[in-house]
Amino acid sequence: MIGELRIERIETFAVALPTLRSFGVSGGAVATVGQPSIRVLVKVSADGVCGWGEATPIPAWTYETAESIVTTIDRYLAPAVLGTACWDLDGVTSAFDRAVNRGFTIGAPLAKAAVDTALHDLLGRALGVPVSTLWGQRRRDELTLGWMVSGQTPSQVAEHVAEGRDAGYGAFKVKIGLHGEREDLAVVAAVREAAGDDAPLWVDANQGYSADAALRVGRELEHLGVTAFEQPLPANDIVGLRRLRDSCPVPVALDESLRHPSDLATFVRLDAVAVAIAKVQRSGGLTLSRRLCALAQDCGVRLMGSGLTDSDLGLAASLHLFGAFGIDTPVDLNGRQFVDSVYADGVRVDGGTAHVPTGPGLGVEVDESVVRTLAVNVLD
Repeated sequence: MIGELRIERIETFAVALPTLRSFGVSGGAVATVGQPSIRVLVKVSADGVCGWGEATPIPAWTYETAESIVTTIDRYLAPAVLGTACWDLDGVTSAFDRAVNRGFTIGAPLAKAAVDTALHDLLGRALGVPVSTLWGQRRRDELTLGWMVSGQTPSQVAEHVAEGRDAGYGAFKVKIGLHGEREDLAVVAAVREAAGDDAPLWVDANQGYSADAALRVGRELEHLGVTAFEQPLPANDIVGLRRLRDSCPVPVALDESLRHPSDLATFVRLDAVAVAIAKVQRSGGLTLSRRLCALAQDCGVRLMGSGLTDSDLGLAASLHLFGAFGIDTPVDLNGRQFVDSVYADGVRVDGGTAHVPTGPGLGVEVDESVVRTLAVNVLD
């Protein structure tokens, strides 16, 4: 019986996956062709049943590295929850907070997310049902994907938009904040020209601007038909973000500002958020992400969806979450563009449409022999 399943073992595998394209954000590189993309896969076992999760170390985006994720799970999170009932996701979350305190932020969210997601996978597999059935909530079976435009000059942009169109995508996202305002706007204008007037287009500055600069850029983005301006300011600049909420003509979407549901509650109370980005790893896993999404919808805050250039385990987790809450705008789940998930099977993507998996748990079949072959010791 599922009520008797208790966590027996938690294993980490840092795997070197093939990189398909280069990709960067305002903080630095996310993926580089010619160099493997490291992902930390986690296996949770209980009485012959196992589940898998994923952490995506991106030091250019947040403070967790492959080394810190592995040691945090192995030395702090796993010992804190061994013997805990697998169904007690709330208890696991509380144990994680005691092991690695939240402080001002959530406290090692990527590491916590990998274990939490693996537990969801395990529970679904134990019952023979997908995660969405566990939740009793799936409002959408398919989600529209946005193509990440990774070029950073107008000439590169046209080529990358054409590549996305050839792959079946009709919505596009571009990173800005990597250059000056004029150069950033030239890139966005080139995307709009290449994509056409009707294509959904949104931008992400990854905390790259000051409030004054973001307001100037936002006014120009309106003329380019941009639908959302994601995280233009540093995550903790609540005063600046409230100013943009009131003055920017393009809806400002918060990502890095919303680690924990309580962060969203603060922004709601201060009337400083128009759009909330749901992101599984940023929020420490599916348990807290569901709380954040429910709070957003209960407060009338629009939801959008994003990922961390995840491989297929992370992709599947995000699809379950976004499908559960019926996100109907294009989502940024760009892992398939940049990383080859050679260890996995089960996630169906047709061009610019991703299908919420229907197999047990996350719906991803992991080839453990491939995982072990790809595993590297990041602590050497």
